[in-house]
Amino acid sequence: MAILSTRDMLLKAQQQQYAVPAFNIHNLETLRVVIETAAELRSPVILAGTPGTINYAGRKYLVALCDAASRQYDIPVALHLDHHESLEAIEPLVRLGVRSVMIDGSHLPFDDNIELVSQVVNFAHGHDASVEAELGKLGGIEDDLVVDEADSTLTDPDAAAEFVERTGIDSLAVAIGTAHGLYNREPRLDFERLAAIHKKVPVPLVLHGASGIPADDVRESIRLGVCKVNVATELKIAFSGAVKDFFQNHPDANDPRHYMLPGMAAMAAVVREKIEICGSAATV
Repeated sequence: MAILSTRDMLLKAQQQQYAVPAFNIHNLETLRVVIETAAELRSPVILAGTPGTINYAGRKYLVALCDAASRQYDIPVALHLDHHESLEAIEPLVRLGVRSVMIDGSHLPFDDNIELVSQVVNFAHGHDASVEAELGKLGGIEDDLVVDEADSTLTDPDAAAEFVERTGIDSLAVAIGTAHGLYNREPRLDFERLAAIHKKVPVPLVLHGASGIPADDVRESIRLGVCKVNVATELKIAFSGAVKDFFQNHPDANDPRHYMLPGMAAMAAVVREKIEICGSAATV
């Protein structure tokens, strides 16, 4: 298959009450781990790239790699722009073939957020690309995105309904107590708030900051309307930890074809676990 938008895969997940996992990738190795594991488990999958990843890998390289990988497997695959903050950053990537974008105006006042998101929706929908936006603000750190926990705000259900109606977005990222990066204390998700949002908002909901969230909490979020679950930090920790261990045991190693393999294997175990938690295995 070619690279797809997330519109149909998330609507199917919404109808059948599972979630499509979105895994942040950075290079060929992490891309291979995600797509090969998803293909093994017969799961749809979203390959997520932050602005930092796009800058690191290069626009054309990353799109070409994801397109080539997606065509090798008969599972739905989307390349998704994660936490992009302007139409100017999104437009050239959509023209290159990306069909799923997140425009993050969560740092803006409500009406300004709507104006920015609406501009992206008008452009993206004209190129058969789906649009995710965020209302509320998650704390924590992801690449260049840094939000102090004191500045985080939870999503208001009534505002969410108005936001979706006025923007025409395809999915909504909600703030219900998760955070980007590692948690300093046990996360407490506001399931009552999520249930209220789900009741008022017709589009699929997205859970950011799922690294470190207990499996039962993720499953409860899915039951309450979450159709896309983002995982990033746990993947990097698993990969880097295994590579560090390899060098501890093989201090003279210098061949990336060797020292990358344990990192890939460790990351694959996390990808497999998250697919099972999302309930997306064997759905294609």
